[in-house]
Amino acid sequence: MGSTLNPAPFYLLKLGFFSSILLAVVSWKKRKLAVLFLFAPFLILGVWRYQFILSVSSSNPLNKYNDIGQLVEIIGVVAEDPGIREKSVKLTIKPETIASDRFGLERLPSFAGKILVTVDRYSEYRYGDKIKMTGNLEEPAVFDDFNYKDYLKKDGIYSVVNFPKTELMGSGYGNPFTVFLFSFKKKFKDVSIGLISPPQEGILEALVFGDEGGISKRWKDKLNITGTRHIAAVSGMNITIIAFLILSFALSIGFWRKQALFVSIFLIFLYVLMIGAPPSAIRAGIMGSLLMFAQYFGRMSGSIRAVVFAASLMIYFNPLLLTLDVGFQLSFLAILGLIYFQPAIFNWLTKVPNYQFFPIRTTLSATLAAQLATLPILVYNFGYFSLVSPIANALIVPILAPLTILLFVFGISGILFYPLGQILSFLVWPCLSYIIFIVDWFSRVSFASVAVQNIHWIFLIIAYVILGFFAFWLDKRARLKFLNY
Repeated sequence: MGSTLNPAPFYLLKLGFFSSILLAVVSWKKRKLAVLFLFAPFLILGVWRYQFILSVSSSNPLNKYNDIGQLVEIIGVVAEDPGIREKSVKLTIKPETIASDRFGLERLPSFAGKILVTVDRYSEYRYGDKIKMTGNLEEPAVFDDFNYKDYLKKDGIYSVVNFPKTELMGSGYGNPFTVFLFSFKKKFKDVSIGLISPPQEGILEALVFGDEGGISKRWKDKLNITGTRHIAAVSGMNITIIAFLILSFALSIGFWRKQALFVSIFLIFLYVLMIGAPPSAIRAGIMGSLLMFAQYFGRMSGSIRAVVFAASLMIYFNPLLLTLDVGFQLSFLAILGLIYFQPAIFNWLTKVPNYQFFPIRTTLSATLAAQLATLPILVYNFGYFSLVSPIANALIVPILAPLTILLFVFGISGILFYPLGQILSFLVWPCLSYIIFIVDWFSRVSFASVAVQNIHWIFLIIAYVILGFFAFWLDKRARLKFLNY
């Protein structure tokens, strides 16, 4: 949607900025009107920042090498943990130099962006390796149902290279702390592969690391059909729900509120570090922590200011998140759903039990609230609507918080003392098998999902206007109950 809008001329942005400030000063006695005018300068600054980032990406030094029909030689460093797929490995390269017959040798500046390189499945490259590769640099494709170019652009990736000739030039060029994190992640994976068999092992890697490389296409389709794909990704929605559930779980087993808060935040950021601290997980971790602080202070409705402030800072540093990062949108909307909808849904589910060690009512209300708030975005972006999603998630999500903690203990124990990992695997395997059974059973239901194609962006506006009025009605109703009480 955002890419279809023409950029506003700078002089108009400048005029609007100063005019809105002047109008705010003139109408200061009418406070509500003045506040409305004060919103405008920040909106204009946001538009300017967004256009500036787009202009930088369009004038990126790598762009002139895309699709020139000639081989280029690139020397760069592997900047992220390699992404292992079924038949290939994805390397994110931060290029240092690039050479071609047409442009000669060029040393690239730090803002030149990154290159996504596809290499053979059994390549042994790691984070921090410096490699030399020779291949054709290409602009990422734009498909009918997916804008791959924009998807990569939000992460600063402007070019792709498929199966180039590669050569290792050295190792140890990465950040030492990040090297340690990825080393720990690899050891954890080695333990899980040695003790858990497929397809359970693939689900384990997805739950812990958000790595779907061990999940076959058949099982990915089943996750999509049942609306449970979010459990297999480090999504904002998933981390937000897990953060909420870990705090509730800690409180239910006897922790004081302050202890439960710090234990929950520690576990969430341990989780983020374990998976290599990708930007998407860091953002989701921050959002989830804000939600837990709001619950700790008992001011869920007032926490919207903190959430909006955090989201605004993230958007300032990377404005492309707002329009191009579905994960960011899901994390923000999931928190809004938990703030506005979860208390009401919890009160409606009076007949659902809420056991101390298995808070079904809390878990189900949190899941439904987050799904309600994110449903329009999911339907718009992925083109399907799962009819069995609420039930399937209600059966799976309650075990995610304790299972996540169990997986931490299992992995760390297996690294430190392998026989202890073997013992714990007898607890982990049945939990993973339970998830697989639920997903498999519900995916076989004939009416499990409905395909919704070619949805116009107006649908999003209408859907969220309706949800906005619903949230306003719930908030007003809660205030009236408080006053009457």
